[in-house]
Parts: sequence; structure tokens; C-alpha cells
Amino acid sequence: MYFKSDIIIIGGGLAGLAAANELTEKGVKCIVLDQEGEQNLGGQAFWSFGGLFMVDTPLQRRLGIKDSIELAMQDWMGTAGFDRAEDHWPRKWAEAYVHFAATEKYDWLHQKGIRFFPVVGWAERGGYGAIGHGNSVPRFHVTWGTGPGVIEPFVKNAKIAETKGLIEFKFRHRVTELEVVNGKITGVRGNILQPSDVKRGEKSPDVVVGDFHYDAHAIIIASGGIGANHELVRKNWPHRLGNIPLHLISGVPEHVDGRMLAIAQKSGANLINPDRMWHYTEGIKNWAPIWKNHGIRILPGPSSMWFDATGERLPVPLFPGFDTLGTLTHLGKTGYDYSWFILNQKIIKKEFALSGSEQNPDLTDKSWLDVIKRAFGKKATVPVEAFKANGEDFVIANNLKELVEGMNKLTAEPLLNFENIERQIKARDSQLENSFCKDMQIEAIRNARNYIGDKLIRTAPLHKILDAEAGPMIAVKLHIITRKTLGGLETNLNAQVLGTDGNPIDGLYAAGEAAGFGGGGMHGYRSLEGSFLGGCMFSGRIAGRFVAGVH
Repeated sequence: MYFKSDIIIIGGGLAGLAAANELTEKGVKCIVLDQEGEQNLGGQAFWSFGGLFMVDTPLQRRLGIKDSIELAMQDWMGTAGFDRAEDHWPRKWAEAYVHFAATEKYDWLHQKGIRFFPVVGWAERGGYGAIGHGNSVPRFHVTWGTGPGVIEPFVKNAKIAETKGLIEFKFRHRVTELEVVNGKITGVRGNILQPSDVKRGEKSPDVVVGDFHYDAHAIIIASGGIGANHELVRKNWPHRLGNIPLHLISGVPEHVDGRMLAIAQKSGANLINPDRMWHYTEGIKNWAPIWKNHGIRILPGPSSMWFDATGERLPVPLFPGFDTLGTLTHLGKTGYDYSWFILNQKIIKKEFALSGSEQNPDLTDKSWLDVIKRAFGKKATVPVEAFKANGEDFVIANNLKELVEGMNKLTAEPLLNFENIERQIKARDSQLENSFCKDMQIEAIRNARNYIGDKLIRTAPLHKILDAEAGPMIAVKLHIITRKTLGGLETNLNAQVLGTDGNPIDGLYAAGEAAGFGGGGMHGYRSLEGSFLGGCMFSGRIAGRFVAGVH
């Protein structure tokens, strides 16, 4: 099949839809190609918790949070750690994105109808000093409606544009080649896949039923990263993160395979920072999986005690929610690719949330009544209690000895020593006898509860882990769960893809995770969180606006 088009967008996720919205708002026609079916429109963003990094918003000010673009930039640069020659454009994108997050972003999203949960979350708290990694203040704005709420206005606008003849969706179209003539991208070729009505996120059949060929003046790659391609994840795994994990679970559906990155490279695009990646250490196996190796990330408050596979408490400041990659690096050097939370019912009830729209029906369905239930009673949210009852990684016991015995049953060899773990927990509990102490995790909990948002819904009152009235005791076996590609196709501030010679490739653009969310890696080595969805919107917006102006 042969067609001619002005603009082609490869990928119907958030970045692709953001670009399409900008094009069609200016009357520019485009075709959106996606290897999956229409049921996956919106891509990975649908499955997200919907957290967005924003700076100095009305919500922050209402909660007494003093934020500024200067403080946010200091945090971002301290976290990113840019140190390579190829970080020129990633740094430029980082500066532009922080400025966007502190100026236009909140109002822009508000105008699109997106609203936010009134309590701003505090992700990636750091702990290495004022200029090191981490958010100095809460900046994690949870979308009212979670991931589906994020994509809703972009999907709605795209559907309206489709009725006007401005967008043509071509689902089950998988690109296999970018056509290049005299250094200019002139079109795409690929396979038409068998139609499929599998549910969103499920694996669709990989059956080719035809071929296609499109000519185009401009192509925007918005095809995502490599998170479900564990072979590529391991191939790019850097030595600095420790040993390559033998076991990984997936935080993204199977179609997030990185295919387009290699195709773009073959056409002359420069792929940079492939060793920079973002994977979580608080993954649990989904007891009701949708895709292969489906994992869910625990979004923890700061109170659970964290132990490595041998039963040693993780060092300062590797507390829950403080430093994702610092924890990953530490665990990678232990020789094991799993770890443990030990907590109790009082902590899990207040502090455990699960990442993902499907794991937060109260927020996803916009039910204030169900949200209020989070604050009352002894039980955690319904999804968390379901994991407690059905998840293979959870151990519940009435006392610590039974808990450790149950933990040892979940591993190939019994590495945990009851007396050693008891000694460490009792030592921690002894620090609560005074209003001052030397345990930095306890000090971090006190700091968290100075923030009204944490005190209300995210941080349990300080108490002894072994307090019988706070029971039962709970242990959770934690796995490494793949998630984001921080590197990507190198782009300038117009979202033009650069070749290996440093010059823009005529007709080729990239946005979202395929572009490292901008520039080929605007996060540097680490993320402050809430910036993946925002990076898709921002880079897609820039790509769409620039292409619309050129064409």
C-alpha cells in the first residue's frame, strides 16, 4: 500500500498525541502510525499514576511550600549530574523544561481540563546535601484521574481532529524502515499487522498481513523506550549500577521494545546515553498480570525498614522514596537482585500506594468518597489489601520470628537470620525513647511529618515496628522493575534529530522517551520524578509546533 502525507507521527502515545494536537490546532494534517491497536491509544501514560513535576504552583503555595525556579534548577542539575560532551543538548532541554514546569505548565494543563489531587507528593527526597540529588520540596502533582486523566484531553482533541479530516490513525502499522534520499528523510516503510481486539496492554499477535509505504515531508518519532526489552536493558546496563540483574520484572507492556531507536540509528540518527536508564527496586509481581512479567511498583512512604537479601539494613540515605538509582546501585553490589521491606499494618495502611492507574481506582475514577476512606480504618486501600492477600511477595505474621521464617521460604536459600534482624529492628525502636536520636531514618520521618501533606496521608506517626498494637507484621520481597530509558535520539531545541555529524537530519524529529524526553537525555543520570509524562508533553508540544511552523 502506498500513500502520500505531509506529516507522519510514529507512535500514538502521549508524546505523539501532544505533537498531533499542536499540528492539527494549526490546521496541519498528519498521519499517526502505531503498531498496536486503537485500544492502546495513549500508550504507557494510560497505566501511570499520573504524577507531574511542577514548580511554584497554586497547590504548593496553598500547602505552605516555598518553591522557585532557582531551587528547582538547583535540584535538577544536582540530580542530573551532566558530565559528558554529548550532554550539551540534554542540558539545554533540562533548562527549558524546568522553566516550562515553573511557568506555563500548570496553566496550560489547567486550560486543557486537567485537574490535580490537592496534596502534592514528595518524591525522590535525596539526602546527600542541598546541592545533591533529590527534591528539596514536594513537587509531585497527582492528576485527578491518574494516567487516563492525563491522556484524556489529548485523545479527545485528536478524535475531534480526526472527524475534521486532520488526523488519520493507522493502527497495527509497524515501521521497519525510514527512507533516506540525499540525507533527507522522505518516508517510511513497514508491515501491516493482523487486526487485534486484545485488551489494552495485552500482547497482540505478531502476524504480518501486508506492507505499507508512505512518503512524507516530516516524520516525528514518538515510539517510546526499551523498558520491556530485557535483552536491550541488560545489553546497555552500566557497570556503575552494579551487577546485571538475573531477574527483572516489567513495568511496561511488551510492545515497549525500543525497535524504532535502532531503525533511526540505521538511518543516520545519533543515539546518545543508552546506558542511562531508570528502573525501580520496589517492584512486586502482579498477582493479576496483564502483560508478560507484569510488575507493580510500590510507592512507599518513609517508614518501612529496608533490608538487603542477606538481612542487612540499607545504609543512609537509602530509605524508601529517597534515591531510586542509589538504592539500585547498592543492591547491585550485594550480589543479589532483590531486597525486603519490613513493616506493620499501621505503616502499610498509611504509606503504601501502588503505581498505576488500575491500582488506584479511587483517584482514577475520581471518587472523593473512596479517597476519604484512605484516611480511616485499619485497612490499606483495596488494591494494597488484595496484594497482601494474593501477592506471592507478601508475608504476614503475628511476630517477627514467624515473619522471618516466612521470608526465608520465598527464596532459594534461607539467607535471613532472625537474631540479626531482630537486633537491628530493636535498635531502631530504641531510638524512639527520646524526641532526639541518631537514626537518620527516624529523623527523616519527623521531617516528613512537618509537611502537612505527608502528615495527613503519606507518613505514619512514629511508633515502634515491633509494637504489637500496630500489627500484624508484614514483609515484602522487592524485585527490580524496568521502567524508563533516560537516553535517546539526540535532538536540538526544535526537536530535530541530529546525525552523527551533529547536524539536523532534514525531515526527522523525535519526542518523548525516544528522545530521552528531549535532547537525548534531559534527566542526565537520575530523575526527580513526575518528569516523564511532563517530558512527553513538553517535547511533543515542541516537535508539533516547530513542524507546523516549517510546514
